[in-house]
Amino acid sequence: MKRKGRLFLVFSIIAVLVILFSQCMDAPKMKATETSIAGAKTCVQCHKDISNSYLNNAHYAASTPIENNNQINLGTDYVYEYDKNLKVAIEKRDSGTFQVVYFNGHEKLARRFDIAIGSGKNAYTYASWRGNILSQLPLSFFKQINGWANSPGMRTSSPDFGRIIDSRCLECHSSFIESKKESNGSLIVSHEMLKSSLVYGIDCERCHGPAGKHVEFHLKNPDKKDAKFIALYKTLTRKQRVDACGVCHSGNDAELLKSTFSFKPGEDIKDYYAHISSSQESQPDVHGQQNQMLEGSKCFTKSNSLECSTCHSPHDQNKGSLTLYSKKCISCHSTIEHTQKTLESAMVKTNCIDCHMPLKPSKVISFQQAGKSEVSPYMLRSHRIAIY
Repeated sequence: MKRKGRLFLVFSIIAVLVILFSQCMDAPKMKATETSIAGAKTCVQCHKDISNSYLNNAHYAASTPIENNNQINLGTDYVYEYDKNLKVAIEKRDSGTFQVVYFNGHEKLARRFDIAIGSGKNAYTYASWRGNILSQLPLSFFKQINGWANSPGMRTSSPDFGRIIDSRCLECHSSFIESKKESNGSLIVSHEMLKSSLVYGIDCERCHGPAGKHVEFHLKNPDKKDAKFIALYKTLTRKQRVDACGVCHSGNDAELLKSTFSFKPGEDIKDYYAHISSSQESQPDVHGQQNQMLEGSKCFTKSNSLECSTCHSPHDQNKGSLTLYSKKCISCHSTIEHTQKTLESAMVKTNCIDCHMPLKPSKVISFQQAGKSEVSPYMLRSHRIAIY
């Protein structure tokens, strides 16, 4: 009898599971909502050419996983000496590439390169995971010197492996990460982030908004060519388009009101940042405040159409082509008023940028090379178009 009872129980459980699974299989798929994420791989299916072009854009590489060491260039100096006894070396090992601390020739600490932050055009800074805590590594690679120096904000007397990178940094260098930040009153006591949730770089939906509903509609209606349920930049005002760029290019020292991961094109950036108007910032920095610099330019204030995408293609990579940028200038300034001495320079017709948007040192980022007492400026292109 006991055996029959057990068999009856087993078959009853199996029957219940069969019914449940059949209901799950037959259940209708959840409909997409305004916040449903499709993922960049889904976008490629219909936008292959744009997606392939975007792979060469600096925004795509704003953060990347260290998988094949492409982002690690040993450069000229891959041992940084703090003094005669203390140094950090860049070493490739079987389990990855590490920043390794040596004191009097003995290894004291090693942390692996896990993430590269930055496109690499000017610099890479690096981070290492310990569980769900992400920490910046003490050495960064700067193209300006083709070598290693202390990471921005790091002390120069000794290596610091305890500087935590939180979601605020990744809000401009990635597309999403789930934060597990905990606080005790005004004091933040935990900076944990869910490592598996990180979406590297700036992907399609970071600029165009959640595309789940857009994808759902067009898969069901392949003959409909007018884009539905997605942000169309041609329908946005100039302010709205500039605000979309300003999410990452206007707020490196502004008070954050809420996470910019939730920003959607067409929204007002003032709902996310406090005190970001150019009138409140007399000397915006070349790093992270390009919008304020542009908005303070006469070219911007006297134009109804000049904006970020006038010069920057959002899907292509044209950085470094000063001649291409200069053609944009000449398209508006066909009559150029220069002194005779300036006109004698052949550069006038091919390079407006170095004179009217020169490289300027950042006030928030600098670096120091090993063995040098002076601090090196971090040079970036000014977006205040003017006569300097």
